[in-house]
Amino acid sequence: MNKQPFFISTPIYYPSDRLHIGHAYCTTIADAVARFQRLAGRDVFFLTGSDEHGQKIQRKAAENGLSPIQYVDKIVASFQMLWEKLGVSHDDFIRTTEARHHEVVQTIFQKIFDQGDIYKAAYEGWYCTPCETFWLERQLTEGNCPDCGRPVERVQEESYFFRMSKYQERLLKHIEEHPEFIQPVSRRNEMINFIKQGLEDLCVSRTTFDWGIPVPFDRKHVVYVWFDALTNYITASGYLHDPEKFARYWPADIHLVGKEIVRFHSIIWPIILMALGVELPKQIYGHGWLVVEGDKMSKSKGNVVDPVLLIEEFGADAIRFFLLREINLGQDGNFSRDALIKRINSDLANDLGNLLHRTLNMMQRYNGGALGATEAPTEMDAGLIEMAKALAPRYREQMDRMEINAAIKEIWQLIGRANKYIDETEPWILAKDPAKAARLNTVLQNLLEVLAIVSVLVAPFIPTTAGRIRSQLGLESAVVPGAMERLGNFGADGQFQPGHRTGKPEPIFPRIEEKPEEAPAEKPANQQEQQPEKHQVAAVAPEGPAEITIDDFAKLDLRTAKVTAAEKVEKTDKLLKLSVDLGSEQRTIVSGISQYYSPEDMVGRTVIVIANLKPAKIRGIESHGMLLAASDADRTMLSLVTAPDLPAGCKVK
Repeated sequence: MNKQPFFISTPIYYPSDRLHIGHAYCTTIADAVARFQRLAGRDVFFLTGSDEHGQKIQRKAAENGLSPIQYVDKIVASFQMLWEKLGVSHDDFIRTTEARHHEVVQTIFQKIFDQGDIYKAAYEGWYCTPCETFWLERQLTEGNCPDCGRPVERVQEESYFFRMSKYQERLLKHIEEHPEFIQPVSRRNEMINFIKQGLEDLCVSRTTFDWGIPVPFDRKHVVYVWFDALTNYITASGYLHDPEKFARYWPADIHLVGKEIVRFHSIIWPIILMALGVELPKQIYGHGWLVVEGDKMSKSKGNVVDPVLLIEEFGADAIRFFLLREINLGQDGNFSRDALIKRINSDLANDLGNLLHRTLNMMQRYNGGALGATEAPTEMDAGLIEMAKALAPRYREQMDRMEINAAIKEIWQLIGRANKYIDETEPWILAKDPAKAARLNTVLQNLLEVLAIVSVLVAPFIPTTAGRIRSQLGLESAVVPGAMERLGNFGADGQFQPGHRTGKPEPIFPRIEEKPEEAPAEKPANQQEQQPEKHQVAAVAPEGPAEITIDDFAKLDLRTAKVTAAEKVEKTDKLLKLSVDLGSEQRTIVSGISQYYSPEDMVGRTVIVIANLKPAKIRGIESHGMLLAASDADRTMLSLVTAPDLPAGCKVK
């Protein structure tokens, strides 16, 4: 079968320093789209790389006592290491210092020169070295670069110019006739306004430094770094060296870039291609910035986030998921450690991890890990099955529209529905009646099918986790290309038939407990520093609990209570608000167990409570009672004391 080709690229990153979390954000988006398109059965070409020439690199190398190639080799190696750690599935990594690229750039420059679209003249104007950008006087902001805000330099040198102005009206016409060409719409409008101000011919060579690709017919000039860099997309897709490959993959489907370089990709690059007589890319998509605690990252502010350290602490999939779930593509997004941990705990540990663990635990406990004979689905199953079957088509539409955040939300709605389905069907009650074994197996079969669907659809976002889920389900861990086409079958047509064995349940995302640092007590002026008293008594052996009498124990009113409703307490990580039935009355109890039990997991449970505990206000909620639970010393594990066979209101003696 001849698969439909799909070509997506990131910008090629500039190796003046190590990459930060914003670069990881862009590449994670591109990787998720590439993985999705493979799932959908397309023949994907995914390109990333490094843009290694220019005055800025030459200066940085000199500052470090290195040649430019020595300097970039070291930093580019760190790029490649980061993409490996992040699980990026690129098909090619292009470096602009490669011979294949030099040849393409020189061939293109010569061709455009020969047809009269490049000419020699003297350049005098402003240049921003950090951005490698030429500016007119009227474009400066208070005398500085309008992009980065840093000082510009006055440049006067002999240069070659590219007749950009010649193609202005043709480019405007293309943008107007192809509204999808620049996305999102806000970026498109910005570019139209920029072009209508009038395009100047572009200076495309430099003589004041030599770290670049020589102009083929005038060796004292090097090609302007942006003319050089933009050409990478056709170098890698085979423009000069592999015509068959180029015919297959070009034009690119998506150039994914940061919003600050949309202008280069949607104006300079298309005009270069027009001059060459090469078809334009189908879309330039400008994503927003990733800011930290509401502020743009910069070394001077000390808020640059190293993605390698985050991956080492939380794992690549957790970082990928946060970046894709938390931020609406096209808008600026905020990164914070607290938000990352909350997203891991709520979506990955509580929702997805809880559904997988509950389902596989029930498979082990009730069936020894092997699915038994099933029966026809009932009305109770219909809602879950219909939702699961409808998910893949909606997900595909959203991903095709680059609505990644919305696609993830759709998957998590199904996960939430499946957790609720467990509480509705009460497998723990079905398991007590041998006559209901087939019904129990049908419920488990439906849950396994939902998890299999989820494992495929989350694969573009959290690929390692997807494989772990599938292994625990007893499926082949790899999500194969075209897998989306086979999703949505249940019952006799599904993947899980009687006799299927599932693996041992293992946590995929343990909850992260962040212990807040205690603020030091304020000390009086001129008083010497003292250790807190808790450290002074640390060496004293702790005493065991004091003995009590039977009369002391009789003071406790311990009763069974059925949980009728549960919800998380807003702006907290640990608290659940529970509505409980004590037989003779209804009460509200606030309990710090949300890292161990989800609200859906609590509804329907019969727990043991201390009914005569004095009411207390917790986060503005009156809590009347306390649940009994057992935990290990460091509270990594906790289990509620329950009485599933007893009605509400029974006294515990």
